[in-house]
Amino acid sequence: MRFRLDTEQRDFAGALRGLLTAADTPAVVREWSRGGRTGGRALWSRLGAAGVFGLAVPEEYGGAGHRPVELALAFVELGRFAVPGPLAETVAAAVLLDDGAGLARRFLPGIASGGTVATVAFEQHGYGPALDGDAADVRLAAAPEGMRLSSGAGAVRRSLDPARRLAPLLPVGELLRADPPWALAGTWARLATAAQALGVGLALLDTTVAYVGQRTQFGVPVGSFQAVKHRLADVKIALEFARPVVFGAAVTMAARDVAAAKLTACEAAYASARAALQLHGAIGYTEEYDLSLWLTKARALRGAWGTPQECRAAVLGGGAGAAGDASGDPRS
Repeated sequence: MRFRLDTEQRDFAGALRGLLTAADTPAVVREWSRGGRTGGRALWSRLGAAGVFGLAVPEEYGGAGHRPVELALAFVELGRFAVPGPLAETVAAAVLLDDGAGLARRFLPGIASGGTVATVAFEQHGYGPALDGDAADVRLAAAPEGMRLSSGAGAVRRSLDPARRLAPLLPVGELLRADPPWALAGTWARLATAAQALGVGLALLDTTVAYVGQRTQFGVPVGSFQAVKHRLADVKIALEFARPVVFGAAVTMAARDVAAAKLTACEAAYASARAALQLHGAIGYTEEYDLSLWLTKARALRGAWGTPQECRAAVLGGGAGAAGDASGDPRS
């Protein structure tokens, strides 16, 4: 499949990149990891004003309509800058709350504007805490009788990625829908996660290329060594192969295609993280060095909204239950 972005789409991605470049996202990520919300919520509002969250919200509720290609474009940039927060979960919540009636009018305008942060816990599938359950304004939890609006969250615990804070949702709250579209919501969230992982991988590659061009050994840049060139070339090929798979999935929105995109993009991002860690040497292990913000996110996204094994099963099985049985474990 040949996929070419039009001028409007490229301008949208460029505008987001400019917004995030000026946002000092490493500082925002570190504040979010400590439980601070000021910088993260301000950035979330700017992203909402730029139209990011409205890409999963119908126009009558303040969104841009269901535009998965543009959503994928946006999430590549969010991953490129390691933006924290329940990003894919808010997309899933927008789909779950779009009943075309009271729930949509009640919740979707806030999600589209960036004023509402949402998270989701699929308790009925054995998944525990919700990502950023303590920070979310809207907490949706699966229950045997349907989808409930959780009244709060329990104690927070950290995950592999410090910016992915996990909190169990309280089991009490208003019953919102008896038969919510779990599978459709999971497909949208899985696409968002795939695109976010692609952006993380691209950022890691760019950072590593710049680093090996500056670091010297035996009087020459280590980037001039053939072994280093080959390692980075392999990463570049994997990421460039993942890009059309992600955008092809955004065009079809078929569960099997989205699972393939999630698998391909996350494995490419993980390979990029491994190469970045090796080629940066010991400095790559330190939390103080900003590279760690992307390294941990690449690993966490690999298991979020479908592990590699679950995504392979969805591809081989035709995507059946892609977002129901494999909607993604937010504990990653």
